[in-house]
Formats: sequence, structure tokens, C-alpha cells
Amino acid sequence: MEDKTKISIKNMTKAFYKKNSSVTALDQVSLDISEGEFVCLVGPSGCGKTTLLRILAGLETTSVGEFEIMQGQEDRPLQSMVFQERGIIPWLTVEDNVAFGLKMRHLPSNLIKERTDYYLKKVGLEKFSKLYPKELSGGMKQRVSIARAFANDPEILLMDEPFAALDEQNKFILQEELLSIWEETKKTVLFITHSIDEALLLSDRILLMSAQPGRIIKEIQNDLPRPRNIEQIRANQQTAEYFIEILKHLHEEVQKSRK
Repeated sequence: MEDKTKISIKNMTKAFYKKNSSVTALDQVSLDISEGEFVCLVGPSGCGKTTLLRILAGLETTSVGEFEIMQGQEDRPLQSMVFQERGIIPWLTVEDNVAFGLKMRHLPSNLIKERTDYYLKKVGLEKFSKLYPKELSGGMKQRVSIARAFANDPEILLMDEPFAALDEQNKFILQEELLSIWEETKKTVLFITHSIDEALLLSDRILLMSAQPGRIIKEIQNDLPRPRNIEQIRANQQTAEYFIEILKHLHEEVQKSRK
């Protein structure tokens, strides 16, 4: 059975204009992502990864080209985005943050409570539901962001380095929680990371981007069986070869960007 395309991007180019100059962030990006696929974008800083996600999220517009997110159910939002900066609302409790998107969609109150409670439990925050963000650690705030994104049941999930600011222990825990929820929901995910280990742990496919202007210049099909853990990633010969390949790619692109 052929995979069903969920995100289709054709010849996407994005230029930012400033007085008498312009910067091309993305150049002729074409990409298809299948329904339920977990795809990681890896590239040097400034290569347009975040710009690509922001366009898909409706926060930026393309200069040239087009994209389509295939709608499955009309009553579901097209996308939810989890930012590197913790994007939860400071004056709402943990519970109200997770329920926010559901309330904006005016869903029945019993469904909102059921879905909110479910995802609070999935990320281990059921005991902290009445706390405010200022009372939470960084890792707990990112748990809230992930729970809110999944609770809102979007067509696709966009994640911009959500674990970059966390310590290694919290990062591993949240990666495992994210994978657990993803295995259950099979949500289509486009995930930005600078961590090669993280890309190999999470993804079905890794897209390598060039230095600015951003182009997708290579892809790696990550066939390591699931479920995975970081010990398997580091012990597996194939993923070790992928690691070296991605590291070499990043090194070469960073050198190009400095010339």
C-alpha cells in the first residue's frame, strides 16, 4: 500500500527584504512527507529550518512556491507548533494551558476535560495541573507544551528544537515521552534539531539542509526498528555510520557559510 502524502511542498523560496538588500532563507525547497511520518530537519544555524516551519504554521508566507497540508478531518486544526522558547501562557494553570486549544475550538467540556487529563497523565503532570508556569522547571514547561500540542489533535505537529535548552537527563526523558505519544497517535511530525543523536533516535527520515540559502541536499532513511533508545542508537553500526555522515555534512556546510 502506497504511503499517503500529508505535507507537500513545491519549489518553496523565501526571501526577506530590508531597505536595499535581501536575504534568501529558503531556495527551491520541494518535499513530500507521508502521513504518520516523523521527519527531522538537520542543518547549520541560519539555514532556514525555522523559517520553513513558520511558513507551514502560517506565521510566514512564501515568496515563491506553494505547500499543502492534506486535511483529514475538517474539525481538526491543521497544525500545532512547539517552540524552542517555551510558549506556554504564564497566567494560565498547567491544566488550562493544555486545554487552551480545545477551548478555542469550543469543544464539549467533558471532551476537553477527558483529553486534557489524558495528556497530563501521559507527560507525568497530573499532580501539577493547578500550578502556574512560574512554579515549574524548564522540563515541566516543555511537557506542558507537548501535552497541549497533542491534546489539540492537529493534522501535523511542528517542533522547533523543543528540547535544546534542557539538560541531558530531562532531554532523554522527554524524548521517550514524545516517542511514546507519537507511537500511539502516529501524528505527522516535522522536527528541527541540531542534535544528531536526537535525530537518529526520533526520526523515520532525516533531511540534511545546506547553509544559507537553505536547500534540502540529502536525505537519510532511518530504518532502525522501533522502539528505540539512546543506547541502541550509539551501539548500532548503521546509525554510527549515519552519525559520521551527518557530522561531516554539518562541518562542511558550516565551513561554506564562513567563506
